[in-house]
Amino acid sequence: QVQLVESGGGLVQPGGSLRLSCAASGSIFGFNVMGWYRQAPGKQREMVATVTSGGSTNYADSVKERFTISRDNAKNTVYLQMNTLKPEDTAVYFCNWSQLRRSYWGQGTQVTVSS
Repeated sequence: QVQLVESGGGLVQPGGSLRLSCAASGSIFGFNVMGWYRQAPGKQREMVATVTSGGSTNYADSVKERFTISRDNAKNTVYLQMNTLKPEDTAVYFCNWSQLRRSYWGQGTQVTVSS
């Protein structure tokens, strides 16, 4: 089992910034992928950004140049720095940890971008 604890969500004005954190604990070993996904009301969950334990990153087109994902392997923690936030970024953001057939989700943290 892997447990994920997210933090850092909140309310921010358009153009503002937020930083999300997700700490993983439990049965963690070997190559794995950590990432952030989001789900807006009435929409499907979508990938925002992922980073492998080797440091390779992948971003959704809608967040490229605005969001940066990073991880600290020593702390088993992944971060999502979100800049130039837009109202359409409003969603519940979920952290994910995956390895082969194992996949775990955090409880989600609300991000609201509104004036």
